[in-house]
Amino acid sequence: MSPVTGAPPAAVPPGEASVQPGEASVPPGPAPVRRLTVLYDAQCPLCVHLRHWLQRQRQLVPLDLVPAGSAEARRRFPELDHAATLAEITVVGDLGQVYREAAAWIVCLWALAKYRSRAHWLTTPAGRPFARGTVLAAARYRSRALPPCAPGARECAAPPGAVGPPLTLGPW
Repeated sequence: MSPVTGAPPAAVPPGEASVQPGEASVPPGPAPVRRLTVLYDAQCPLCVHLRHWLQRQRQLVPLDLVPAGSAEARRRFPELDHAATLAEITVVGDLGQVYREAAAWIVCLWALAKYRSRAHWLTTPAGRPFARGTVLAAARYRSRALPPCAPGARECAAPPGAVGPPLTLGPW
């Protein structure tokens, strides 16, 4: 998925790169994504559930699932705003591509054999509102499932009225 256009990464068709003898074979245009790192909130029940779900799927592009804000995440990606990665799912491609919000969810689906065509559809004008709605529903669930914390607090109080009707996040 292109972080700029929101479209899934395009594979370079065979024979499109012209290579002279002795030159390295470097295809024109964006390089294909070969691995993705998903930074997820390990304190969020929905995020942990989706992490396990992603692990059970057949992956066309390998997914590394790393807790956001962890020492491992900071070691791998020192340039990222790690507070922001705790607020919203962030996916990082092997060449430094960064996907956030709906684009992150879509690129995760794109990496899965069973959901790649759905990921492509979600980038179309017809699919974009559904992708955005799913992200908003997940954010609403997270706001109910995770108690609000004061900056720097060691413990969080449960929010009043945190119990609510379950939210449907889609067929995945």
